[in-house]
Amino acid sequence: MQLNKSLQNILDNFDNSGKLFIAGNRNVIKLFDYEGITINVKAFKVPNLFNRIIYKYFRKSKAKRSFDYATLLLEREIGTPKPIAYFEQKSFLGLEKSFYISQHLEFDLMFRDLVENNTYPDRENILKQFMAFCYKLHQNGIEFLDHSPGNTLIKKEKDREYSFYLVDLNRMIFHKEMTFEQRMKNLSRLTPYQDMIQIMSKEYAHLSGEEEDLVFDTLWKYTSEFQYKFYRKKRIKNKLRWFR
Repeated sequence: MQLNKSLQNILDNFDNSGKLFIAGNRNVIKLFDYEGITINVKAFKVPNLFNRIIYKYFRKSKAKRSFDYATLLLEREIGTPKPIAYFEQKSFLGLEKSFYISQHLEFDLMFRDLVENNTYPDRENILKQFMAFCYKLHQNGIEFLDHSPGNTLIKKEKDREYSFYLVDLNRMIFHKEMTFEQRMKNLSRLTPYQDMIQIMSKEYAHLSGEEEDLVFDTLWKYTSEFQYKFYRKKRIKNKLRWFR
């Protein structure tokens, strides 16, 4: 994507300017002032040599997918920070640097806050409204593969109303229609807590017309399977780290 001079200057000076927002193991996010607004610039980790070639010739980069998917979400009236641009720097070895630029969203909480604090104010109401958001996502055939506690931002509106925004968008599948099993699996990474699953299941059943027991039993099954695999993988990593 061709950038204007202001955006290109921001990317050229990314390492030495801007306000650090998130410093992850793989990606770095910084905030910059741009034309009177705050923008969020995500720098993706330079891929290994194999993936550099893949992303140059065979597959869209994470930056381009983030931009394209954000555009598609907004077309379907699904909340996500407004996309502005993406940028790819390529060489004969393949993709080198890549960036995704969006308008920065001031939010009040993340879904993770509801998981970590079972006394969070208005928690049950937020969970119910979040299920309406997820149901709309599924009705639009959108399978958000990174549907985890840190990837939904929540903004308080007036009169106990909340808006929800997806971030970290580069892994999605767009279906004509999602099956019940796909829907439940898609919700299985959000929380390990049964009390939350009960609230979420009851609301999803109300919205979808499915039997409440079926929704709960299926979602709890997939949640338990995910938690088992997650902690098993974590234990293996810790053991390998100990032997090094």
